Formats: sequence, C-alpha cells, structure tokens
Amino acid sequence: MTRWRAGLRTRVVAGFAAGALTLSASMALVSYEITRNSLLNGRERATVRSATFDARVVAAGLGAGHPDIAGMLRSLDTGGNRRVLVYHLGGWYARNADSGAGNAVPQSLQRLVSGSGQGIQRVRVDGVPAVVVGILLTPSSALYEIDYLRELDQTLRTLGWVLGLVAAACAAAGAGLGWYATRYVLRPLRSVADAAQGITAGDLSARLDPATDPDLARLSTSFNEMVDQLSRRIERDRRFAADVSHELRSPLQTLAASASVLDRRRDRLDERTATAAGLVVEELARFQSLVDDLLELSRGDLPAQLAPVDVTELARRAVQRRGLAPDIVRGEPGEWNVDGRRIGQVLVNLLDNAVTHGGGPIEVRVRAEGADGVIEVDDEGPGVNPADREVIFDRFVRGRSSGARGNDAGTGLGLSLVAQHVAAHGGRVRVLDRPGGGARFRIELPGVR
Repeated sequence: MTRWRAGLRTRVVAGFAAGALTLSASMALVSYEITRNSLLNGRERATVRSATFDARVVAAGLGAGHPDIAGMLRSLDTGGNRRVLVYHLGGWYARNADSGAGNAVPQSLQRLVSGSGQGIQRVRVDGVPAVVVGILLTPSSALYEIDYLRELDQTLRTLGWVLGLVAAACAAAGAGLGWYATRYVLRPLRSVADAAQGITAGDLSARLDPATDPDLARLSTSFNEMVDQLSRRIERDRRFAADVSHELRSPLQTLAASASVLDRRRDRLDERTATAAGLVVEELARFQSLVDDLLELSRGDLPAQLAPVDVTELARRAVQRRGLAPDIVRGEPGEWNVDGRRIGQVLVNLLDNAVTHGGGPIEVRVRAEGADGVIEVDDEGPGVNPADREVIFDRFVRGRSSGARGNDAGTGLGLSLVAQHVAAHGGRVRVLDRPGGGARFRIELPGVR
C-alpha cells in the first residue's frame, strides 16, 4: 500500500494556515482574558462601592433600635441587577419575604466576612454568574450584595464568538497567503518542469531564461548547459547510428543480392552447402532489418510531423500489407492529428510482434476517448511476463516469452521504436493482460482529436 505524502504546496499552505491560526488564536485568547478580567474587575469595584454605601444606610437603621430591615432594603436603589441581603441575629432578610435568601451566599464567604469584616466572591446563583460582596455591620449582622452578571456574561460570550471567527478568518487568510506564496515561489520550478517535460518529449530546443529570476540565474544557466551537452551527445549518437547504417546498406545490398543468387540455386548444391546458404540468407535479412531499424531510431529524436490522418484506414493498410484479415480492425473513420509515418510504423511493429511472439493478432481497435486517441492490438499468445512489461520497450531487449534467440526472435528494436514514436506524440504505450488470454498492447495519444 502506497503511503500518501502531502506535496510541497499542501505543506506550505498548511503551515501558513496553522501559523496564522496559532497566532490569531493566541492573540484572541489573550485579548479575551484581558477584556474579561478588566470588565469583571470594574464590575467588582462598582459592586463594592455600591455595597459600602448600602451598608452605611443599613448600619444606621440598625442602630435606631427595632429596625424595619425589610423596609430599609426596599428603600435602597439596587437597580435591576443587584440584590441585597442582610443577616441579623441569626436570620436572613430581603426586600421581599424569601425563606431561602441565605442559600445564595456561600458559607466560605460568610466565614470570610465574619473573620475579616469584608469579602468578595464570584459565584453562580440559579445558573447565572454573579459577584457577591459581604460587609460586616455588627458582630451579629452583615450585609451581602449580589450583583448579577447576565449582560456582562452575554457580552463576553459574544466577544468570544467574534474573536473565534476572527481567528478562523485569519487562518483562512494565512492559507490564502500560503497558496499565493507557493504559487509565486513554484513558478520558476514549473518553468523547469515544463522545459524538462519538453526535452523528454524530444524538444531539445527547450531552454530557461536566466533573466526571469536573478536568484535562480545559476540554476537556469546550469540547466541550459546540461541540455546543451545532452543535445550535442544525442546528436552525435544519432549521426553515428545514421552514418554507420548508411555505410552498411551498400555492402548489405551487395551481400543480399549475392545471397539471393545462392538461394535460387540451392537445389543444385549439396545438402550441407544448401543449408549454409539458407542460414546466410536468413541472417542477412535479419541484419538488413536491424540496419533499417537503426536508421529509424536515428531519426526518432526528431519532432513529430503532425497532420490529419485517418488512423483506422492506416491500420487496415498495415494489416493488409502483412497478409492478415482486414476485418480484425475495429474503428470508425476519423482523422487524428498525428505523424502518419510514425504511427504507421508503430502499427507495423506491433503486428510483427504479435505474429512473431503472440500467435498472431486477433483484433486491432482504434477509438477516441474524448480528445485523446487509443490504439489497442490484441494477440492470443502466452502474454507478457509481468517482470518484462517495462523492459521490453528498451532497445535490444526481448521478453522471456520469446524464448531463446533464433531466426524469428527479431532485432529487439521493434517495441523500442514503438515507445519512441509514441513518446514523440506525448503519449505512452503499455502492455496488459487480454481477457481470455494473450497480450494487449495499448497506445494512448493525448490531444489528437
């Protein structure tokens, strides 16, 4: 199972997004805590001031003897958020009759007030956050003022949501910045990739402009020098193969003519001499085929000459030239923008390969898949060993299914020429298992329709 790895752009975008989220979340958290503490501290100070004032009023009323505590509490201006309770001589008093008034004041705060004379504590009363301030009035009396924080709690909740959304927006902005940065940074690398892809397809004129980015001038210059050296080496190899092949053709033709004379007179020779003459004729034919293939390879690095071609009709002609039944070709008439000479050579080589190693071709399919073209050649032979499915397209390589080298083993260049001609069109060739047995050679040509 192949392990998935994130690409450079994905990692950079994720890094920018994570960094922006971490920074914005940290700033949001700090801002929230500072704002929260500031608002709560301010509210506590206001509650303490209000409770101190109310304590003076209640303490003065308690000193008058037989005080009306409930009446005094009703006279206090507590607004809608505050509630005042008084503990006096073991009983609790509120503005209205409330038997459970003392339950809102924590025991810890009561002990603090009785010990130090004043205390403050944040609590939740009936699920509502509140601040309770206690002030000792007399050794047996104390005032407790409860300030409910509904509005402040709602404000803090809203602030939290706003800061969270801001952090999310900052993370999205960071991801967008990362995407833009990677797009800008990777632009020169895309130029390198495009140039390398063009060189792979046979366009040795592809170069990089050193003036595009001064920081990448060294890379561009080194890349161009590498391509120049590669181009010169390929050209030398191509010329060498072409020169050698041309030089061999004349003596080969002379030898072939002489061998044909011997072959025509084999019935006049003794058996041993006739067998030797037959082997000479067969090897010369194979040698001549090898020279022709080498000449074709020497021209294979040149760009494809594209023109509208009816590939289905081209396949039928290739089948007929090999003496095969024309009805094995399946395809609708239609022109593809290809190099007719190269595609014709591809079809011939695949048919020869099927005849030599696959028991003969049984079907040739030509069809379009969108803007792409697909050619498939099926045979009914033993198929191609999975270990050979890549290497059989290399030069002078024969698959295991071809057996030992013999007169019908071929030159080992036919499938190499197929791969080279297909690559000149920017396509690819693969060998698959045919359902029911045999091999299926599949050619995919992009953008030919």
